[in-house]
Amino acid sequence: MQYFNPKALRSIFLLAIAFVICNSAYAQTPAATTALTKAPTATVTGATAYIDKFFKTYEKDGTSRAIINIFKTNPLVDSTSLRGLIAKIDTTRALIGLYIGKELIVQRKASNSLILYSYLVKHQNQPVRFTFMFYKPKNDWVIYRLYFDDQVDNELEESAKINGKTP
Repeated sequence: MQYFNPKALRSIFLLAIAFVICNSAYAQTPAATTALTKAPTATVTGATAYIDKFFKTYEKDGTSRAIINIFKTNPLVDSTSLRGLIAKIDTTRALIGLYIGKELIVQRKASNSLILYSYLVKHQNQPVRFTFMFYKPKNDWVIYRLYFDDQVDNELEESAKINGKTP
């Protein structure tokens, strides 16, 4: 039986704690700096369809096709960043086992044009997190940012500490 040490994976992700693959060319407005609110329980049709398609492709066709497909919505995407993200995710997938499923962690919206969905992505040996941010400049949603990390378990552990002190 092989021993799996989730802490060993941490060194792989020093640069991927909050890996941003696409920087926006859009200017920040004062409205973007306001506190985020919980989105209504109704889902945002276009954005959730992209996410559902992403995870179906992630499971059946692999990381590369899933990443490339979702970023077809954004003409500003940098292909070098995509290749780097694909390589990081594929390296991680080789260590954490088969994809099992996803669970929504949180849905937030800053306005009717900027939304975020964060998912716990379950693999055989360890969970990871994918966070999708979508922007709607006119009529259609585009992927604005995609974050990938393995720190969700650390954040959960930190949230259980009193006054930030370790037990």
